[in-house]
Amino acid sequence: MVDEKMVSEMAQVGVIFGHKKSKTHPKMRPYIGANRNEIELLKPEAVFDKLQKAGAFLREKINNGGLVLMVGTLPTSQESVKNFAEAFKFPHVITRYLGGTLTNFKIMQKRLKYYQDLKNKKEKGELGKYTKKEQLQFAKELKKMESKFEGLTNLTRIPDALFIVDIASHDIALREAKRLKIPIVAIVDTNDNPHTVEYPIIGNDHAKASIDWIIGKMIELIKAEKKEVSAQ
Repeated sequence: MVDEKMVSEMAQVGVIFGHKKSKTHPKMRPYIGANRNEIELLKPEAVFDKLQKAGAFLREKINNGGLVLMVGTLPTSQESVKNFAEAFKFPHVITRYLGGTLTNFKIMQKRLKYYQDLKNKKEKGELGKYTKKEQLQFAKELKKMESKFEGLTNLTRIPDALFIVDIASHDIALREAKRLKIPIVAIVDTNDNPHTVEYPIIGNDHAKASIDWIIGKMIELIKAEKKEVSAQ
């Protein structure tokens, strides 16, 4: 059950603050407890409940060796998404989600392999045998690919789940996961339909402090469970 301390934290970082009432999705109404100056306020117990359910789902996936693809390309979510992904060695997208990442997975794998091979050759000094012009071309190509593929080097297979911050901004990732029947965990704000994903985390998805708090709690939940499993 959510306690006063957690409610205070949620309010302080803005987790319970949604969008204006005029933007509220009808399916979100059961989770809204009040309205202040036209801003919808989420029920803290609803936030906590959805957080727990999403955490339980991810714990099970992780404990069974599941692979989760993290997606959060907006500036407010990039840092937290990367930290979450790196904590569990998950692939992540924090710049631009490339169409076909999942639905054209074989092609994506070929591009990732080419990127990794070229990166390894550079690190080993194997590109030194080429002309300066060719080396410059390789350098430009690597820089361009790095922004696209660096976070995806751990995407060795189709993921068992997606974690998305702000589904409205990541429609392509959402549609690809749906097409492949990959379950989705997502931070869902008052302007979104929570029924769009299997495990919605009700909360403010546009403020950095809110996103940081939610993802921080998810990491705590998962790591606490992993410690319990290890101790058994």
